[in-house]
Amino acid sequence: MAALPESLRVLLTRKMLICVFTGFSSGLPLYLLLNLLPAWLRSEGVDLKTIGFFALIQFPYTWKFLWSPFLDRYALPLLGRRRGWSLLMQIGLLLSIGFLGGLSPQTSIAPVLWLATLLALFSATQDIALDAFRRELLTEAELGLGNAVHVNAYRVAGLVPGSLSLILADQLPWAQVFWITAAFMLPGMLMTLLIREPASARTAPKTLREAVVEPFHEFINRAGVREALLILAFIFLYKLGDSLCTALATPFYLDMGFTKTDIGLIAKHAGLWPAVIGGLLGGLWMVRLGINRALWLFGVVQIVSILGFAWLAWLGPQTIIGAEQRLALAGVIGLEALGVGLGTAAFVAFIARATHPAYTATQFALFTSLAAVPRTFINASAGWLVENMGWMSFFLLCFVLAVPGMLLLARVAPWYEAKPKEALQNA
Repeated sequence: MAALPESLRVLLTRKMLICVFTGFSSGLPLYLLLNLLPAWLRSEGVDLKTIGFFALIQFPYTWKFLWSPFLDRYALPLLGRRRGWSLLMQIGLLLSIGFLGGLSPQTSIAPVLWLATLLALFSATQDIALDAFRRELLTEAELGLGNAVHVNAYRVAGLVPGSLSLILADQLPWAQVFWITAAFMLPGMLMTLLIREPASARTAPKTLREAVVEPFHEFINRAGVREALLILAFIFLYKLGDSLCTALATPFYLDMGFTKTDIGLIAKHAGLWPAVIGGLLGGLWMVRLGINRALWLFGVVQIVSILGFAWLAWLGPQTIIGAEQRLALAGVIGLEALGVGLGTAAFVAFIARATHPAYTATQFALFTSLAAVPRTFINASAGWLVENMGWMSFFLLCFVLAVPGMLLLARVAPWYEAKPKEALQNA
């Protein structure tokens, strides 16, 4: 039997399998809040204004760095710092998802709001623990591929609440649908029980003050204040243009003359699988390229894909939608999804590499919270920008906003990687 290619041997390992489970467990609760919760509320007769208000329950994902030091400092009995917190949050998620479907939005919306907020809190806290575990599990050479596998499993998890659960809702009561959806947390719980705590996770900060102060002190002292600020600026800017570009994707497709059926059939398939394939290929390529060069190459694909939306806007609304127009839409969406898949794989690997093993939970939570700011706050301005600029100018602005992040690569991730500097970053 012929030996497996090197790329496949790297992929088919126990560590990569663990990354599949961490990604799936992290993605399921978020996509439930984004897809299944609004569908349930709308089917129960809740008005759109109230459903829109539910977007605010995502605040734990942006502010999770505030309580991440507790997860660095304190370990739960028996399972350790990472596994203990992960299992506790997974139990909380299973129960909160299951009980959510038993509430009645028509009778009282307040209990639904509070339980959904608690669900988001459990989910964000699970992310802190799993991100830290993954960083401590993977070697520097494995960071690119491992985080790409995690991100892809994260996206695939969205098929459960975003597709399977909605199909089941046409056949079963909502209470049963939510419990079935909650059962998909069980594989992650089993994984948490079976794996071992990474050796580096066993050394916790000695005091809570050390857990709060030292992650910031270490990050700033590692390469100096200026370098630290450049890294933070890069984390904020690298995905800014791409994130803003897709903030109003569905209204844009409708304005261009495409029907809801066109969007449902084309956008879902042309968007998901190129992102998954792109993320997986990106992880494999990073094994050879390294994280720095991947950020450059994948970033170019990411920024060029924005121009596809500008081109579609330049064509203008279509009065007749035929095969040619649908192919154009699929091409634009597919290229953007491929850019997202590639760019995100390298970006998450960069964030992981920028953390110190002793303060993984706090630093990882801080960096990912900063990266989520554009999606949470800046994207709220997208509607105002489109109304004042028009679609084509809006997408050109998104392209311009993506440039500063690329320019910062010369400082934070130079093409010719400096080995001593990378060793310092992972000391």
